[in-house]
Amino acid sequence: MLFRDGEVCGACYQVMCDYRVDPKWCLIRRSVTITATNFCPPNNHGGWCDPPYHHFDMSMPAFLRIARQGNEGIVPVLYRRVACKRRGGVRFTLKGQSNFNMVMISNVGGSGDVKAVWIRGSRNGVWLPMHRNWGANWQSSADLRNQRLSFKMTLVDGKTLVFLSVVPSTWRFGQTFSSHNQFF
Repeated sequence: MLFRDGEVCGACYQVMCDYRVDPKWCLIRRSVTITATNFCPPNNHGGWCDPPYHHFDMSMPAFLRIARQGNEGIVPVLYRRVACKRRGGVRFTLKGQSNFNMVMISNVGGSGDVKAVWIRGSRNGVWLPMHRNWGANWQSSADLRNQRLSFKMTLVDGKTLVFLSVVPSTWRFGQTFSSHNQFF
């Protein structure tokens, strides 16, 4: 329900266990900020991942910041969207092959969820729109090998940043490059 087919990948939530509903397992007034990185697949039998439930599948260290271990790790929570506070710049991981560029975009601050991405090679100088493949992965069919790559990104809150020549012309698939720019 919250993941919206991958559109919310990268968004941040402040989560706390609802002590009023479950004082046995919840820690009082404790919260943790988490990043949406995946979705919980529905099983169509009324499980936690099925609509209308909102479900967070948290790592054990994050879970233990808000609740006691036990009860099969299931506790009632309160949550709200919050700004993502990141260290360092936005990261671009290059995937794909010669005629299929896929870029995983991570460490995005601000609202954290990316609405649109454009890519530009150093030879043509034209911004080409990328399309969401899934979650934080964006794709383009342009052959941009042996070119410096620049990116332009717009978040769902409307903020836009340009990342000029963040990837050198010597890049190879599988490498990750960090920018100096960040959304706040």
